[in-house]
Amino acid sequence: METTLKRALAILFGGLAATALLLPAAYAQSDYPSRPVTLINPYAPGGPADTLARELASRLKDRLGQPVVVENKAGSGAMVGTGYVARAKPDGYTLLMGTSPGMVVGPLIERATYDGLKDFDLVGLVANQPVVLVANAKLGINTMQDLLDRARQQPGKLNFASAGTGGPTHLAGELLRRRANIAITHVPYKGAAPALQDLIGGQVELGMLSASPVLPFVKDGRLKAIAYTGAKRSSLLPEVPTMAEAGIKNWNEVSTWYALAAPRGTPPAIIQKLSAALTAINAEPEHQRFLAQQDGSIDNMTPAEVTTFAQKDKTAMTELLGALDMLAK
Repeated sequence: METTLKRALAILFGGLAATALLLPAAYAQSDYPSRPVTLINPYAPGGPADTLARELASRLKDRLGQPVVVENKAGSGAMVGTGYVARAKPDGYTLLMGTSPGMVVGPLIERATYDGLKDFDLVGLVANQPVVLVANAKLGINTMQDLLDRARQQPGKLNFASAGTGGPTHLAGELLRRRANIAITHVPYKGAAPALQDLIGGQVELGMLSASPVLPFVKDGRLKAIAYTGAKRSSLLPEVPTMAEAGIKNWNEVSTWYALAAPRGTPPAIIQKLSAALTAINAEPEHQRFLAQQDGSIDNMTPAEVTTFAQKDKTAMTELLGALDMLAK
């Protein structure tokens, strides 16, 4: 009898001790955040990702009740900052402005210290920015059919500028080349600004670039917008057809997407709280106007949905990069 009583008491006190150990962690999750949160932007200050990160941080602060501080960790096409978050403590206090180059394309074309999807818990999609195909207006190319005719009459003569090798602006051009079966030559630049300069100056004939920086030159007539790589038309260029509408079959949307992410193993309660905050932010009219000015579309996704979205993008990019012999050896 005495042995049975001792055993029961041991089990009781053991259970109480285990509960006591779990209480601080559970309280920390319910009280999240209780101190400032760091949002890592894997690009240099001043670019599109930085602008978007600071907009998101400002609105997250209002929703979470704690400061959200943007910290820039640029390098290796977003892989430095992305890798930093992959190794961070999964407590919700270090988040990532995840991007398709840092989470999908970069780890596919060069060896990374992290897995772009397996090492993260995705919270939701922040924005999606497709690419626009433009031509120097002096070429007289006004439609996709004009472009296809010229490219087939003069194979290899037309060049297209991108903002850099391996990014969405480059891969969109390569996908067009494959889907339309035309010979156009890639000319990579270190960013959109120098690419635009040479495109306007006539050093290159075509460009695959984000809509926001090309918009002033389309409006003043120096560039002609031919097609948009998104699934639906751009709010900045509503008169420009999508690639599918322009007649390019089997087109896969090519874009720079931005997703809020946390290190893998972050407590589900924290992921859900961040997801709810992001959904609420996406419903704010001022935020919607901001994204429209950046040619960013809003697609509310649950953590599971954005994970599926990223996995599908990785599958499509693996196929394309493999065809281009760009996969890491």
